[in-house]
Amino acid sequence: MRGTDSERSNVVSNTALSPHPLTRTALILAPRSAYLVTGALVFAALAWFLSEGLVGMAALAVAGTLAALATVISWLSLSHARSHGVLQDQIAAFIDNDASPSFTTDADGEIGTQNRAALQRFGSRGGQTLTRALAEVFANPAAVLHRLQNRADALGAAREDLVTRRGHVRLSVHRIGDAGFLWRLEDMAERAVGGRGAETISLPMMTVSKSGTILFMNEATRRLIGERVKTLDRIFTDLPLRPGEEHAIAAADGPTRALVAVIEGTGGRREVYLLPSPAAAAASAGDPTAFETLPVALMRLGATGEVREANRAARALLGEVEPGTRLSDLIEGLGRPLNDWLADAIAGRSGQRPEVLRLRNPDKDSYLQVTLTRVVEDGRPALVAVLSDATQLKTLEAQFVQSQKMHAIGQLAGGVAHDFNNLLTAISGHCDLLLLRHDKGDPDYADLVQINQNANRAASLVGQLLAFSRKQTLKPQVIDLRDTLSDLTHLLNRLVGEKVRLTLRHDPALKPIRADKRQLEQVVMNLVVNARDAMPAGGEVRIETEVQTIRETLNRDRASVAPGDYVVVRVTDSGTGIPADKLPKIFEPFFTTKRPGEGTGLGLSTAYGIVKQTGGYIFCDSLPGQGTTFTLFFPAHDRVEPVPAEPAQPAPRRVSRNGEGVVLLVEDEAPVRAFASRALRMRGYTVIEAENAEDALKTLEDESLAIDVFVTDVIMPGMDGPTWVREALKERPNTRVVFVSGYSEESLTETRERVPNSVFLPKPFSLSELTATVQGQIH
Repeated sequence: MRGTDSERSNVVSNTALSPHPLTRTALILAPRSAYLVTGALVFAALAWFLSEGLVGMAALAVAGTLAALATVISWLSLSHARSHGVLQDQIAAFIDNDASPSFTTDADGEIGTQNRAALQRFGSRGGQTLTRALAEVFANPAAVLHRLQNRADALGAAREDLVTRRGHVRLSVHRIGDAGFLWRLEDMAERAVGGRGAETISLPMMTVSKSGTILFMNEATRRLIGERVKTLDRIFTDLPLRPGEEHAIAAADGPTRALVAVIEGTGGRREVYLLPSPAAAAASAGDPTAFETLPVALMRLGATGEVREANRAARALLGEVEPGTRLSDLIEGLGRPLNDWLADAIAGRSGQRPEVLRLRNPDKDSYLQVTLTRVVEDGRPALVAVLSDATQLKTLEAQFVQSQKMHAIGQLAGGVAHDFNNLLTAISGHCDLLLLRHDKGDPDYADLVQINQNANRAASLVGQLLAFSRKQTLKPQVIDLRDTLSDLTHLLNRLVGEKVRLTLRHDPALKPIRADKRQLEQVVMNLVVNARDAMPAGGEVRIETEVQTIRETLNRDRASVAPGDYVVVRVTDSGTGIPADKLPKIFEPFFTTKRPGEGTGLGLSTAYGIVKQTGGYIFCDSLPGQGTTFTLFFPAHDRVEPVPAEPAQPAPRRVSRNGEGVVLLVEDEAPVRAFASRALRMRGYTVIEAENAEDALKTLEDESLAIDVFVTDVIMPGMDGPTWVREALKERPNTRVVFVSGYSEESLTETRERVPNSVFLPKPFSLSELTATVQGQIH
């Protein structure tokens, strides 16, 4: 017979449980005890022949030592072997009466011990692998066992729920010792809804794969449909499934409708439950406990929204709910009176459209998706509410909204910066023209200098807007933050002043990052200045760096940091802190907690833009009165020595006669065009003006017209600068080009390589910068 006590004893005797480390040591040394005994006899014989003298006494001492050592090792071997046998017996006794099949295996998966349930189900498997034994339970067990054993080896235990031909099973494993494992195969039918098993509940239930294949149907579903089917489209006539809503079902007795509830499982699998209309209570007609034990969160509501009953799954989401509690006392955030929504549902006007509502929980933000279905109970209308946790969905939505918001602000900031740069170019340019006609003794000279200096300050602020909108050009390189921050220390100490102490602490194993060094210094300076301003009475600013490995996606502040190695920079102060209601806004342009006149509100938005454009993340933690910490994550970079680029062959230049030249100036902003034209003419150049690209190309149709340099705006209505220049260079290939733009040079990065002999001049530019750039192109 199979599974007798004698067979089990034989299996137990072949157990593969891993021995204790001391046992392993004793087992390794045990075979050597015979050699020690032999050595002891040899030295004893030598001592007998040399019975006198020191040599004889030494030989006798060695013989005694070896004999004693052999005795101790033999005793340890027997003792640990005896203990190991006791451990085997204890484990065998522990699992013997378990109703679920249990096995012990070694690291290679060879079965050692089976309990009675395993013997009855699988027969004696001593010496075979667990993979072979479980092949009759589910397909490809090798991959599952390998995955679970690796987890158990790392964590001590692991488990996984599987769908088999016989239904659901749970396979769990516990590590024993250093290389032994205890496996348990639990039939999940005993764990299913209401403790009665998926096959025994009256509620139709099925397990569905990600692709819509039906893996399992319980008996209630088979009775409803009339046969076993393989795909969802054989049951539902209005796919895709919409949890919480009614669906049309092709039942054996004709079309019917049912309320659908879905529980997401592992590997894309879903458990689908059908609650036949008109009332969810009908699902429990044959099973009075089904409503309570159903793994779908359900509530029965009265016509005015009072809770009549909430099942176990609903209470897990809501907490304990007393009968008679108003729904409005549990959830909020519909955007309109909750009673109006309930009235529409009772009247059948809601269309069963689910709503995402906030749970009234003072401890944390939790959201529920709620679908109301009208039913009739005892001739009176009522409601059934299907609930599902929507917190993760709401978090993703908030992340998307925040991303869209920051993108929109960035687009606005970039557009404002472009227009401001055009205005500032005209202001500072005409100011330069006026300064040429006034010397330092002129009464108006000081006023003109003030205009020029303030225009430059405005240009600096516009540059910060471009940084936030991530339209500034970065020149990334592999840098070591320890060197960068050390070089910056002198300037930072001057920034914080005498009342504030600056300390730096670096991770000795810090990895390099790839970033624009100048822009990164700007980020650190902005954060340090903010920290200084938060401590008017003095204090300490700490800058710390470390390497951090993120193994699972880090979700915080509506951002998701992907797994990987990161270099983390923390800037911490002990200042006044930031109120919680202002924290979400601190990275927005022009938002500041400082008093008017103390800051522009662009420091943190600049830091945000630079960090994001570098591929990093920036977070802020702050408590009023306890200080603030800014944490920056930069992807760690493996240092690679840059390959020096080969110098490009310069294109042949056309040398102008007598230091003169002809410039085709293309600019759609009239004030900028007027200033640039006057500035170039003052330097002796012949300037031909064009308002747009189309006018420029029309001008160039005159083949007798010799042009030395194209000076053109990049962004213009109609054809842009690079496009018309490439067209013009087909007939005039040696013409030099100067691109100007209120945006950064990044707007040219995709096309500049295809425009030979070109340079970039950012707006706002001064008279001397413009003329020097054009002169450099000609000569």
